[in-house]
Amino acid sequence: MIYRVIDIFFQIYMLMLFVRILGSWVPDLQQYRFMQFISFYTDPYLNLFRRFIPPLGMIDISPIIAFLALSFIEQGVILLVRTLLPG
Repeated sequence: MIYRVIDIFFQIYMLMLFVRILGSWVPDLQQYRFMQFISFYTDPYLNLFRRFIPPLGMIDISPIIAFLALSFIEQGVILLVRTLLPG
């Protein structure tokens, strides 16, 4: 049960990241509350990677690394929960 909750949380956050990345291609979307909500919760995480990975011309590859890192973090959290809550 707890593993499913963790998975759902991470899937929702990954979906939010995806929406944020797609939304960045359409600047007019930033005026909507939904996109402001998404940006508020995803930009701090994405900015961690943008500080260390500069854009390659007009292409920003930092979200790709952010997705990979989030996947590793999810696996680490699940492993930690399995260790702490055996059975």
